[in-house]
Amino acid sequence: MDLLWEKLTEWLKELLAGAIASNLTGMVDSVNSKVGDIATQVGQTPQGWNSGIFSMIQNLSNNVVLPIAGVILALVMTMEFIHIIMDKNNMHEIDTWSFLMWVFKTACAILIVANTWNIVMAVFDVAQQVVNNASSVVVGSTSIDMSSTLSGREDRLKEMELSALIGIWFQSMIVGVTMHILSIIITLICFSRMIEIYLVTSVAPIPMSTKMNHEWGQMGQNYLRSLFALAFQGFLIIVCVAIYAVLVQNMVIEDDISLATWTVMGYTVLLCFTLFKTSSLAKSVFNAH
Repeated sequence: MDLLWEKLTEWLKELLAGAIASNLTGMVDSVNSKVGDIATQVGQTPQGWNSGIFSMIQNLSNNVVLPIAGVILALVMTMEFIHIIMDKNNMHEIDTWSFLMWVFKTACAILIVANTWNIVMAVFDVAQQVVNNASSVVVGSTSIDMSSTLSGREDRLKEMELSALIGIWFQSMIVGVTMHILSIIITLICFSRMIEIYLVTSVAPIPMSTKMNHEWGQMGQNYLRSLFALAFQGFLIIVCVAIYAVLVQNMVIEDDISLATWTVMGYTVLLCFTLFKTSSLAKSVFNAH
């Protein structure tokens, strides 16, 4: 009977040791792939990320939003002309310079609205160059080679008590499920940023139509700040990934596999939290509301 129990215990230990190694390897694979894709995704322009969505947004902006912006521009500049007349005592004191300034501002406003799409895309082109330069400088390898890390440690696992192995296996299962959820969250953060970019660019002509007006110009200025914040959020995301890369590469798994498991999950939770914060941080840097 003792021999049978010993054989059963040995078989369970081998089974649990293999399951633990498999869980630890599998739990980081999804995060490795997602984190590795972040630098690629945030370094893309709206056109490069999804050309189909880009074409649709461009058509909506040019064919639907641009005419509305033209009407708003006409109203804004007409109101400004009325203010000029009223300030100059119903044109009794108006001078040629004031009229020429109004014509110049109107021409500039028309030029800005007509080229809004090119201006917006130029912002993201500049941001893409900054992100790509940052990626080549600060981002190292973000992957954890758990297979090689665990090599030679399965024998140590088999030497542990059965109850301890069951505890480590149960922890690895919990952490594994959590890591898969975190990998999904990382994907959603990157996707939501790109969708926000498409939404913001689709209505660009409307705030840009107010840019040259003194009273309404704050709308256009705040839009440009928000646009720059959204574009350069990618740079902050790259910095977060670089910090994560340094942390995971400096992690060493020794005898305490349980501690290493929770450490990896903690670093990934920290990465998700900082990725969430990049949006508000970018807006605070550019003073966008």
